[in-house]
Amino acid sequence: MRLRATAFRYWGAGLAALLALPFSAGAAVLKATLITPADDPRLERTRVERAYLGHPGGPLAEGVEVGLDEAKFELDAAGAEVTLASAQAASLDAARAAAVAAEKAGAAVLLTDLPADWTLAVADAVKLPVLNLGDPSDRLRQQDCRARLFHLIPSERMRSDALAQTLVSRKWSKLLLLVGGSPQDALRATTVQASIKRYGLQVVASKPFKLSADPRERDLANPLLLTAGNSYDAVWVVDSDGEFARTLPYRTVLPRPVVGDGGLVALAWHAQFERYGAPQVSRRFAKAAKRPMTSQDWAAWMAGKALAAAAISAPKGPNAAWASALAKGTLDGSKGTNLSFRAWDGQLRQPMLLSDGQGVISQAPAEGMLHPRDVLDTLGADAPEKLCPTAR
Repeated sequence: MRLRATAFRYWGAGLAALLALPFSAGAAVLKATLITPADDPRLERTRVERAYLGHPGGPLAEGVEVGLDEAKFELDAAGAEVTLASAQAASLDAARAAAVAAEKAGAAVLLTDLPADWTLAVADAVKLPVLNLGDPSDRLRQQDCRARLFHLIPSERMRSDALAQTLVSRKWSKLLLLVGGSPQDALRATTVQASIKRYGLQVVASKPFKLSADPRERDLANPLLLTAGNSYDAVWVVDSDGEFARTLPYRTVLPRPVVGDGGLVALAWHAQFERYGAPQVSRRFAKAAKRPMTSQDWAAWMAGKALAAAAISAPKGPNAAWASALAKGTLDGSKGTNLSFRAWDGQLRQPMLLSDGQGVISQAPAEGMLHPRDVLDTLGADAPEKLCPTAR
């Protein structure tokens, strides 16, 4: 009789524990689709092997999957579920078609690693939140913004503000600006000039450079010629391609630091960041992807965390609840503070890491920077500067 009573108690305890588990019946699945370029030239093998600072190191799906995998326990506990599908596009029209197809298939959120115009085509084709993981163009946050478009990768203005703050903190106020010849370099140089003006730095000279196989144009990329004839505290190089910038440190006429796209570079992430649990994040990603974690990978990892947080906050949906959770939630990016999306441009607030490629030298916002609401808003376009007409 005692044995039977004891067995009943164990059975009753087990039933109670089972009933205490989250009941997932009726829970909706948050479906997300990642749209990437087909035959992405940024991921061409020889280019990836060069490992330019600030450039992607591999497919971003790997970062999203790591973020979702880390959240699996919390998702299970909440009775929530997130699924990730992928689509590739070879053109702007193909990206638009992929977005429409994903929405018809039940996707609640789209993730993109696309050029700016393709990203806008995706955002305009659907009525879903779109998370931009890879394009730093300021126009996506300013004049070409969209109400449902959010950005996890830092903007170009955030990167240049981080460097300008660093230069101010070190009293390196006189700058020699070297700018490449591509249209992208010209746009980014304008952004750099805005940051330089914002923080009271001085450009003593601005010079163009050009990498060329033509022997007659060899001098256009000669560091000694380009950095002669002026007195400066630092050289700021704008080189979207990255090849010239990586060769510039230690080759200037004056013994001065190089910043921008070579030397000291502002990044969202570096695999050697050693604070706030960052080493564990980098190790988990490296184990899964078999490569170091880059800024773009961090943005993709954050997208996975954002999807999981939205699903946990509203396990039964609907899409509107998930969209609201994405826009208004806070996230832990292992950078020492809670991160959130700005209401005026959809950009994720975040500290920036300053790296020479070997490790993290410092962080921005620089020590001593002040702001009436959030010091992270000293990086990038602040609310009074907004050109985005849409409300979130």
